[in-house]
Amino acid sequence: MAVRSLDLRGTPCPVNFIRCRLALESMQSGECLDVQLDRGEPEEMVIPGLRDEGHQVETTNVQPSWVGLTVICGG
Repeated sequence: MAVRSLDLRGTPCPVNFIRCRLALESMQSGECLDVQLDRGEPEEMVIPGLRDEGHQVETTNVQPSWVGLTVICGG
């Protein structure tokens, strides 16, 4: 199964959340989406927002200026 990836570093809120949602809408339940996201507000807004929509979100890579996430589509 191909893992999709979104590099949203430098993308402002709420555009980064909307782009994650659009990608997940085209995916099947259980598929994975790798996301790179700026630290701070994007991290604080996108992670809880995706979890609220029923997706599993795991932090996989933490850097000083960005964070890597694996999002498992909740369907």
